Amino acid sequence: MQRNYLIVAVIAAGLLVFAFVTASSVGNFGITLMSGLFQGMLLFLVASGLSIIFGLMDVLNLAQGSYFMVGAYVSYSFHHSPEMMTVIPNPDLRFLMAVLVAVGIGALLGGILERGLLRPLYARPIFQIVLTFGVSLVLLEAVKFIWSTTPYSWTELFAFREGFFELFGQRFSTYRLFVIAMGFALIIAIALLLQRTRIGIIIRAGVEDSEMVEALGVNVRAVFTLMFTLGCAVAAFGGAIAAPFLGASTSMANTFLLPAVAVVVLGGLGSYIGTAISSVLLGLAVAVVANFVSSPAINQPVWQSLTPMILLILVLLVRPSGLFGKGS
Repeated sequence: MQRNYLIVAVIAAGLLVFAFVTASSVGNFGITLMSGLFQGMLLFLVASGLSIIFGLMDVLNLAQGSYFMVGAYVSYSFHHSPEMMTVIPNPDLRFLMAVLVAVGIGALLGGILERGLLRPLYARPIFQIVLTFGVSLVLLEAVKFIWSTTPYSWTELFAFREGFFELFGQRFSTYRLFVIAMGFALIIAIALLLQRTRIGIIIRAGVEDSEMVEALGVNVRAVFTLMFTLGCAVAAFGGAIAAPFLGASTSMANTFLLPAVAVVVLGGLGSYIGTAISSVLLGLAVAVVANFVSSPAINQPVWQSLTPMILLILVLLVRPSGLFGKGS
């Protein structure tokens, strides 16, 4: 375990040193650092649910990115609805309600997916992958039908979205800090849920020996349904809080799903702490590479999109099971 943390420290230090050396100024380094943390937390908000679902239920939910997209659209529509503006004129309160509604719809859709479609297929992993991929396509078409393919930009501002702060002489939106704080808060909250609560004990015991836990009178299947629902709700939460910064578009699902899968594999399949750490590493790596290749001398932005796969390959050459996977 100590060796795993040493590898993480070496990668993080290497990225920070490279970012500082290639930055044209301290301010540019601050932009890269803030962008890396911001992107890392957005990735975590998608990957955390993916990791929880896979780690506890061995289900690779390829519809996770679609829940992120749905959360963004629901949050946008609720906050910008003329009816809601009349009922809830306070933009801060309206945004909070928009996030809660998005989380509720994400949880509802997740519960329907698990109980109605996935439950009969737990003994068929390949069928699960095909099914969740099909669900992602259905959700994409449903979004296109309801909201069309036109991207939406967040125009109704609120307190966090309007504020700014300075770091290394550069001006940043306070909302970046808000998203980063929400990501770290979620990391701590879910870790405490899994490690320090009774339901967390039941979940971990159910993963090890579900029949024994069932014999003790615990409905393990209901607990697993709850965790699957939680995983989908977290993705919708991520989309809801990302929307004020990124807007809402039909490309969001694919944009975040592949890097999120890379994060889960990089951290180690089923390792929640590995997912959290690798999210930050990958977000930082993408930001560092994006800044480096955007210079006039290079001007090759394609490397930014390739960064998740390149980092994944390099780590798996050293740690085939991921940073914190079993056997690492």
